[in-house]
Amino acid sequence: MKIAVVRVRGLVRVKTPVQETMRHLRLMNRNYCVFLDPTPQNRGMVRRVRDYVTWGEVDDGFFAEVAEKKGDAYTGREQDAKGKISYSRRYHIVNGKKIRKYFRLNPPRGGYGRKGVKAPFSLGGALGDRKEKIVSLIRRMM
Repeated sequence: MKIAVVRVRGLVRVKTPVQETMRHLRLMNRNYCVFLDPTPQNRGMVRRVRDYVTWGEVDDGFFAEVAEKKGDAYTGREQDAKGKISYSRRYHIVNGKKIRKYFRLNPPRGGYGRKGVKAPFSLGGALGDRKEKIVSLIRRMM
């Protein structure tokens, strides 16, 4: 199982800790998606940016499907010049291919929700935990 996190809102008038957390999660722009392992550290980062993202749990099969369709090839270095530092944390390996850790998606067909991107998912908006319904959102964005 992985946690799929999709950035919904921009960063205008956002506090610096939230901006830094978005950068650490590799959510640079709206409609970017990342897949994280469900560790306490990752859950804490998602909790910090909860007013700007939506998330839910997905299985590994769906992750492979998204990686096949929307994954960009990683063309950077694997090690430094001396061979001491490995850059393997910068990419995923899916079906023998190296792809970037983030996925650039399209805006969802049909929109995020009837209340828009400022309301939580439980009240008909786009933000917060969607649980298994994140899969349908990401499919509409592919």
